[in-house]
Amino acid sequence: MVLALLGIQLTWLISPAWACGCGAMVVDPAQRIAVSNEQSVLRWDGRQEQIVMRLTVSGDARNAAWIMPVPHRATVRLGDPAVFHQLARAVAPVHRTRSHFWPRNGDWPFDERADGAAAAAPRPGAAMGVVGRQRLGPFDVARLTATDPAALDTWLRANGFTLPARLKTALAPYVAEHWEYVAIRLAPDTADTALRGALDPLHLTFAADRAVYPMRLSRLATTPQSLGLYVLAAHRMEPATAIGGPPPRTVYAGRLADPGGALGTLAHGTPYLTALTQQFPQPARISGDHELRRAASDTPVQQVIHDDELDRVAGIPAWLLTVGGLAVLLAAALTVLAVRRARRPVAPPPPVTPPPPLA
Repeated sequence: MVLALLGIQLTWLISPAWACGCGAMVVDPAQRIAVSNEQSVLRWDGRQEQIVMRLTVSGDARNAAWIMPVPHRATVRLGDPAVFHQLARAVAPVHRTRSHFWPRNGDWPFDERADGAAAAAPRPGAAMGVVGRQRLGPFDVARLTATDPAALDTWLRANGFTLPARLKTALAPYVAEHWEYVAIRLAPDTADTALRGALDPLHLTFAADRAVYPMRLSRLATTPQSLGLYVLAAHRMEPATAIGGPPPRTVYAGRLADPGGALGTLAHGTPYLTALTQQFPQPARISGDHELRRAASDTPVQQVIHDDELDRVAGIPAWLLTVGGLAVLLAAALTVLAVRRARRPVAPPPPVTPPPPLA
């Protein structure tokens, strides 16, 4: 029974996962892959959109694939992983010390802390067209157009992009809106090498008169999903709707002060950074793509971690000095009263008058 339970848990850990609107499916059904972490940056300047995405994968799969719908013709290249390191530093919470007078749990004498905590253009009217195909690091990237979801599905399967069986139905709304597609097949350089760790980022660029982050294909997921998205624009941005999940949460908003490096190059002309997070407990309820709009104001948001610290004077807790001082003063006052009472003169008793003699 123990072995069976461990096997079930292991299956959960490495089962196929979907995120960011791009479904990932192992080519060989006998193999497994999991997207343990996914980071995306969306940059929009009012005319052009760029998406830089990086996946961290685990499992025993040697190839996998996903598809990313885009509203217009896209160019694809490898991104710079340094962008994500700079973004992590930019949105990191600030630590502020908050003092308190009376001791709390963790302060003496209430210390209960545990040890260790801490190709050419497609033919007009063609049901399916290949705009281009290229190899970028571990990625086999195909840029496609389609007016028939069945034709798109057939081409993907014929060219090694094995994807979810329900993909044809899920792609129908994008086909109806004349979107194009970036199909990505993950394949390591060595045939016997499994896909593990952080992969090289992919950098997509396409024309866009509105900021949109494709999420509709995430409804194919069978496990809860979470979205973490950095948005670079001229102003603070927010999703127009929740698209089937709890309301998104802004964990950071603010203007970047000349970050330099890869982030400085990407953010040029779009200096305002907004970091968003959202959970999707039931992915099947995802109703569309995230359309991002300018927020009502550019009010900054910064996560703050308060480090509580006991007030001290010369290393001694202030409360202990105060209580001790009051105790000393009280003892001194009682002592003075006792001494004064002891030194007070005692009046002699009145004289005793003897009784008259008896007759």
